[in-house]
Amino acid sequence: MTERELDPSTIVVSAGRPDATPGAPVNPPVVLSSTYVSTGTPSSDELLYTRWDTETWHPFEQAVAELERADLPGLVFSSGMAAISAVISLVPDGGTIVVPRHAYHATLILAEELAQRHGVTVRQVDVDDTEQVATAVVGADLVWIESPTNPMLEVADLPVIIEAAHAAGALVAVDNTFATPLVQRPLEFGADVVVHSVTKYLAGHSDVVLGLALTSDSALRERLWHHRTHHGAIAGPWEVWLALRGLRTLALRVERAQENARELALRLQSHANVVEVRHPSLPGDAGHEVATRIMRGYGSVIGLRPRGGATGADALIDALKVWIPATSLGGVESTLERRRRFTSESPTVPEDFIRMSVGIEHVEDLWADLAQGLDGL
Repeated sequence: MTERELDPSTIVVSAGRPDATPGAPVNPPVVLSSTYVSTGTPSSDELLYTRWDTETWHPFEQAVAELERADLPGLVFSSGMAAISAVISLVPDGGTIVVPRHAYHATLILAEELAQRHGVTVRQVDVDDTEQVATAVVGADLVWIESPTNPMLEVADLPVIIEAAHAAGALVAVDNTFATPLVQRPLEFGADVVVHSVTKYLAGHSDVVLGLALTSDSALRERLWHHRTHHGAIAGPWEVWLALRGLRTLALRVERAQENARELALRLQSHANVVEVRHPSLPGDAGHEVATRIMRGYGSVIGLRPRGGATGADALIDALKVWIPATSLGGVESTLERRRRFTSESPTVPEDFIRMSVGIEHVEDLWADLAQGLDGL
């Protein structure tokens, strides 16, 4: 009889636990030590110093690797940007990187710094224009993809783009933060590296700042480990333990948040004071066809443009009581912000564009709050 493959909703609960032997703890312990006892010539797998490795990282790194179907444990970093920085460092001096026009603004800032300091060519593309991306990957060293993008929610046709990039000799890294491994697993499409801002959905409670990179290529993993170790981008043990605890409810949180987002998007698009709604679940959304074909859901981030321009967007945010005006996303609470309040945001993001991270509250409470704010515009 073939052993049944565990569903991801089971993996988030079961992975990364100690062996179930009599007297063993159900949860892995937190080890608070900066160094380990060691004599003689150290072996390759010996724990020596926490900047290099610590057993408190392992359960979380292994659990997310199971979720992403990575052949090797992940590498936890001190922040999402630390993980992104490690992956982007794979681009050689004078090389070329392809990035989405609407990627997370800090990622774009990092790419531009590489251009200024290391002679790297940065090619910005619209990731939902597959032909444009397929042309841009020629001669590239690294193709960086977000899907859905932050904040514009464009959906990339990952299998086609990854195949084109590999045919051109480029590595492909996918920021899978918005989707989570429950909605899509880029390594199964052939991506070389997957990155998460653990701060968001994986940890899920807006109480830690962490990042993670995963790959099934041992040579790539070694390069990323080297960057983490020698650039000091290491995570604290308490934060990683909290992230693992948050991971246990990921399936429930993602299911509820996606249900909420889908219902809210439907209602928002019919409100008289809404100019535009972006969510891949909507049949008329530009990303709906690709998302339906390659994803296992549509995510729980909504893009909203209310009437009244930037002034109207700010007025709406100020009028809300249940929704929290805050940056970041992916927590149990519903948050929102007008993205162009950041001067570093892409100038092609509309001034009135609100990024909404839908949480797990009762959908009718979320809607009533939004409706009263929209009615008052």
